Amino acid sequence: MTLIELRYLVTLAQTQHFGRAAELCNISQSALSMAVRKLEDNLGVLLFERSKSGIRATQMGEQIIAQAQRVISQADAITALAAADKDQLSGELKLGAIFTLGPSLLPQLIPSLRLIANQLSLTCYEGYNSDLREKLRTGELDAILISQPFTEADIVSQEVYSEPLQLVMPLNHPLAAKKSIGLNDLEDQTFLLLSDKQCLRTQMLAVYPAAQNNSIECSSLDTLRHMIALGLGVSILPSSATSSALFSAQALSTRPLQGQPKRKISLAWRASFPRHKAIDAVRRAIQACTWQFTTAHDTSSSGLLVENASW
Repeated sequence: MTLIELRYLVTLAQTQHFGRAAELCNISQSALSMAVRKLEDNLGVLLFERSKSGIRATQMGEQIIAQAQRVISQADAITALAAADKDQLSGELKLGAIFTLGPSLLPQLIPSLRLIANQLSLTCYEGYNSDLREKLRTGELDAILISQPFTEADIVSQEVYSEPLQLVMPLNHPLAAKKSIGLNDLEDQTFLLLSDKQCLRTQMLAVYPAAQNNSIECSSLDTLRHMIALGLGVSILPSSATSSALFSAQALSTRPLQGQPKRKISLAWRASFPRHKAIDAVRRAIQACTWQFTTAHDTSSSGLLVENASW
């Protein structure tokens, strides 16, 4: 059993397709099939069920694949550890962010990071809280930006900033005449909420639990904002989600809420990740963004090359 064979196994489990897995592994489909068969023969167990409709891991296969992911992650950590002494601020850094944060933060983070680490190649990924947590644990991501509260074994997290949660409403809404909003003002309002996959929904309901009693569910932040602008309801959103650079100030009104609730954002990474200077560069770049709730620019260093095939 070799590390290469384990990578073949994990890639096949992720794609559930021999052709796509072979392409990602840069080998022929027949070579991949033979390698998996050889691994099954050596282990004496069937790792995948094969049928005309596709393949899927067996119960034992799932356990072995999970162990293989941990082995690969540790092997990658060894490689990264050896490279860390050369230059922690060069090479690829895989950064994940929750869906409700990526659109507002990443466009500001990237230029800021260019001033700090110009040899760092950043690959960005957006996902749900649970998705990011899993990818960080298996080594598919090096660090993630996620909303608190967040706890995970063998994961280090550090708060990097917080931002106000505020009431967002159509421009001509009656509550727009008020300078601040009390919770009693929210009675009888129709609320637009994100789906339960989004951690921001939990924060919305923590501020005003009764919102779920008269609500419309939206799958994305963009859809929610457009529905507010069309007068279909109000919502509770972080200030970055309604800044004028991202959404027309002529379409939405925002007002502070009683108690000044906030959303806290943390940067999290595996305790075993060896490139601490790269993590620190990301943290400093975030805190140097020109947001009203963060610090001023730090221009003491130089920047970043960004690579993201999905952009």
